[in-house]
Amino acid sequence: MTGVILAGGESRRMGRNKAFIEVQGERIIDRTVSLFRELFDEVLIVTNSPLEYLDLNIRMVTDLIPGKGSLGGIYTGLFFSSSPKAFFVSCDMPFLDKKVISYFLNLAETADIVVHRSGQHWEPLHALYSRNFIKPIERLMKQGDLKIIKAYKWMKVREIKREELERIDPDLHSLINVNTPEDLKKL
Repeated sequence: MTGVILAGGESRRMGRNKAFIEVQGERIIDRTVSLFRELFDEVLIVTNSPLEYLDLNIRMVTDLIPGKGSLGGIYTGLFFSSSPKAFFVSCDMPFLDKKVISYFLNLAETADIVVHRSGQHWEPLHALYSRNFIKPIERLMKQGDLKIIKAYKWMKVREIKREELERIDPDLHSLINVNTPEDLKKL
């Protein structure tokens, strides 16, 4: 299976590239790449600034359709993935957990999409997607809609409920992301 790191955002709210923020003395991107190398046969970074990531010695791809946000990043990652399913995360998640990701991977055969949902809140940037998701993404982009979860209606989705995930990650620490300087201070 392929692990895909989405690192194409503009980090406007943070004011600098979130992937390079240090948490507990290590850049978030380094933590993620290291973990993904343990878990996946193939690791990709989807980025529109590949020169920034050269030191990682990892395969990088740029958006096939620029300006489509995270939905376009998922589209690109699925297109370039050598496996029929891939696990996606954003580059701003400092506490990714091997046990949590493994749980998602163990459910890969149950659906086209494996994603955490708590109430009305989905975590589409910490999810497993099938290559079958490419066509629904294209349909959504043609409609001018970039909201990832809107394309879920055309797919078989395995929702991981909050209570289910809390058995592995009691405080849901693995889903924390850092979007603003305030988020970083809270860590």
